[in-house]
Amino acid sequence: MSEILWKSAVELRELVASKAISPTELLRASLERLKEAEGDINAFVEVTEDQAYAAAQSVEAAVMRGEPLGALAGLPISVKDLIAVKGARLTFGSRAMAENVAAVDAPSVERVRRAQGVIIGKTTTSEFGCKGVGSSPLTGITRNPWDLSKTPGGSSAGAAASIAAGVTSIGLGTDGGGSIRIPCALTGLFGIKGHFGRVPVFPTSATPTLAHVGPMARTVRDAALLMGTIAGFDARDPAAVAQPVPDYLAECGKSVRGLRIAWSPTLGYARPKPEVLDIVAKAAGSLQSLGCEVELVDDVFEDPLELFMAEFFAGAGTRLRPVLENRRELLDPAVARTLDMAMSQSMKDYYEKVFKRYDLRLKVCEFFSRFDLLVTPTLPTEAFAAEADFPPDIGSPDNLFDWIQYTYPFNLTGLPAASIPAGFTAAGLPVGLQIVGPHLGEAVIIRLAAAFEAARPWDQLKPPMTSLS
Repeated sequence: MSEILWKSAVELRELVASKAISPTELLRASLERLKEAEGDINAFVEVTEDQAYAAAQSVEAAVMRGEPLGALAGLPISVKDLIAVKGARLTFGSRAMAENVAAVDAPSVERVRRAQGVIIGKTTTSEFGCKGVGSSPLTGITRNPWDLSKTPGGSSAGAAASIAAGVTSIGLGTDGGGSIRIPCALTGLFGIKGHFGRVPVFPTSATPTLAHVGPMARTVRDAALLMGTIAGFDARDPAAVAQPVPDYLAECGKSVRGLRIAWSPTLGYARPKPEVLDIVAKAAGSLQSLGCEVELVDDVFEDPLELFMAEFFAGAGTRLRPVLENRRELLDPAVARTLDMAMSQSMKDYYEKVFKRYDLRLKVCEFFSRFDLLVTPTLPTEAFAAEADFPPDIGSPDNLFDWIQYTYPFNLTGLPAASIPAGFTAAGLPVGLQIVGPHLGEAVIIRLAAAFEAARPWDQLKPPMTSLS
């Protein structure tokens, strides 16, 4: 029965609708796989089994009555532990919030329920999403199914690890600086953050000008299905996009011939490992065979790391100040040190960076007047030790984010961006290609990603779940 879990969400939804499999059977298979894998990957904060069976039974009854079914009817799905699921724990990966229970559903969760998705549990995150890896003081270390000694990346660590391990086909993650794209790159998945506000965020994030909610999946079409379900205006999010939601699934079948694509190996400042760059360069070059016009553009902008750090940690630091001052011992020491540095900036220094951020947005907007899409490596490295906060040959203890050189700029600009599997290293570890789109440009990202996936399918590749040595 576990083999059925490797089918796509689109296929599983059809099997449910045709009565070839019941939602409760599908849920049972998902929970059994979760129990098999969890001891190795440590991907869940809480399993919401009772809620899940109630939802599955409701969908099953609707199927038997011949009622119209929702877009996610009967599909098991996980939700990252930075997103509110009413009645379930909302711990943010922190011991300071270990017993917190959400009083409401986030808009994305409301829409998953309305579409008859079956939420099986809350997945792990680094503490308050403040690291690009999968460890937190509350839940410990989440591991990469492709090599259990490696990190799956973060902060949407548990979502990525569990989808890669075959627990569910889809999951909800968040992305404030790359937290969907980083783990998708390191675990061989497709994930996308839409344009800022395309998927509404509520309750308000600790990084309210950077945070996105988005889909993570083994296939582009599955992510498109979920994206179309969760996107759309909600008045509780002041940044919510008040425009019709495109038909993302329909984009998956469209031609990409003639798309103008900028290929940037470094954006002008990144330091990718040679093997990673070689894999991504070949993937970017292959877009020409799909009919795209690909142009090498080395320098796009200067490294905006200082702008990102000021914005991300000013918000997180302000929200966490009571814990930082009164219960510091509960926090991840690396997170606490970074918060200290961010909170030491003056109002003048902060607003100087805010205005530089607006300059960056304008520059990137002008860039997209010449190109339809930008592609880069998602990360400068493959997966590294699960216990580490950063790759030893690229990162540094002075900054938790200076190694995610390709992802954080597009949280500052608010533009949509995705990661898609580009290939594997000689050691068998996944590498990601980042696709960045223009203003409200998720549809063209998904169109290119689907064409790339059709030319180089990966969804039936299964990680070895190698044992720790």
